[in-house]
Amino acid sequence: MKQEILNRIKQLGGNTDQVTGRSLAEDLQAITFDTVLYPAPKDTPWQTAEDAEPVYGIDDFINRHEELFKTNKPAFFNKVTDHYFRMTREGLGQMFFTGQLFTPFKEGTADYKEWYPDFTDSEMVNLEEITAITNDSSPDFVHVFESYGFPDNYYICLSDPNPRNPTLFGTDHEVFFREITNEGTLEDFLQKFLTKEELIDIIKRRLES
Repeated sequence: MKQEILNRIKQLGGNTDQVTGRSLAEDLQAITFDTVLYPAPKDTPWQTAEDAEPVYGIDDFINRHEELFKTNKPAFFNKVTDHYFRMTREGLGQMFFTGQLFTPFKEGTADYKEWYPDFTDSEMVNLEEITAITNDSSPDFVHVFESYGFPDNYYICLSDPNPRNPTLFGTDHEVFFREITNEGTLEDFLQKFLTKEELIDIIKRRLES
């Protein structure tokens, strides 16, 4: 993968120490995160509604720790990052890095046993969005991200013609691989997440304005 991708993964809290560059499959599975990921707000003002906050529930969190902000700003921001940038399943609008192989066409695998009948049924699965990019009608994948939003699963095809910066595909569990969206390149997709520093900067601009 491109060095720019690895650099961004590190900025977001990921570990790339085991990435060797031997193959896309190995590299994606070698990446680990000990934190969740938060999509960056899309050029909208920070409103009081929970669905318009940069991170879900942060208004309430700030209000509960207002005195700490007034008396010790470094400690306050450490508390913010410790609370949000951790592995938690509490619904905060976060996404999770998974890095797991998904092989519905590979005989002998558990995925093949469970999913091959669906993936060979044109009424159940439609890979046209993927084959338009990869020209591969029976690919292996790596499941890269999952989320609480729509779509809630994101995959990279291992036969992507640009393994240094592959395309990400989204699908939702309710229309699993029957409806697929092209989410753009991995490099661009990673830019959609907030680093700790970026979230702190947003909060500072809000509280100090």
